[in-house]
Amino acid sequence: MTISTGARSEDAPPLPAGTQRRADTGDHLVDPVRPRLRGWLHAAATPLTFVAATVLLAAARTPAGVLAALVYSATSLLLFAVSATYHLGRWPSRMRDLLARWDHANIYLIIAGTYTPLALLALHGSTQLWALLLAWGGAAAGVVFRLRWLSAPRWLCTGLYLALGWVAVFFLPEAGHAAGLGPVALIMGGGLLYTVGGVVYGLRRPDPWPRWFGYHEVFHACTIAAYAAQYAGILLITTRMG
Repeated sequence: MTISTGARSEDAPPLPAGTQRRADTGDHLVDPVRPRLRGWLHAAATPLTFVAATVLLAAARTPAGVLAALVYSATSLLLFAVSATYHLGRWPSRMRDLLARWDHANIYLIIAGTYTPLALLALHGSTQLWALLLAWGGAAAGVVFRLRWLSAPRWLCTGLYLALGWVAVFFLPEAGHAAGLGPVALIMGGGLLYTVGGVVYGLRRPDPWPRWFGYHEVFHACTIAAYAAQYAGILLITTRMG
């Protein structure tokens, strides 16, 4: 058992044998009991995301397709790499705080990054412009919000993530007409998986095996499954239209 210097051990509740305690950084993401698999799912996803990015870039044939692939791949890699770095490391308080802020802020960037291929390749005219402005304007506001207010209530953060993500539903009919129902169904399926993960994160339930695989690991598993579904949809759109 390891007691971090940021918490007083005499005030802390007893822990199950073999578990670790981490200091509260005020982000409402760091739990008193840290499951042993915390961070490892996103660590495993990071190199796979790099391979997926290479495949997506190879499939792109137009400048718009290449730009869309680069933006989506960069935001995906940031999401998983920063999350793994933050959750696996034993960082000094200042570095931990910085990583926590970007871990949360990157969620807004992956949402905008996912909009980008859909908008650049499957939308046109004013609809394309509004989709990009909404996605990246919302992401910029969300990043500033999370960087400045790390201790924002869990329910507020989850609600903002889901609101920005599901605004895309207004653009899906036009995207489906241009790109086909298959890719759009995969992107919507990924959105549902992200939503399930967001609910798990907000409720901290289910928490199946707190010593090894807790509610936060369920949340991370949902993000990986959601990314995989949406990546498949974006790859199909890129192959057909990019």
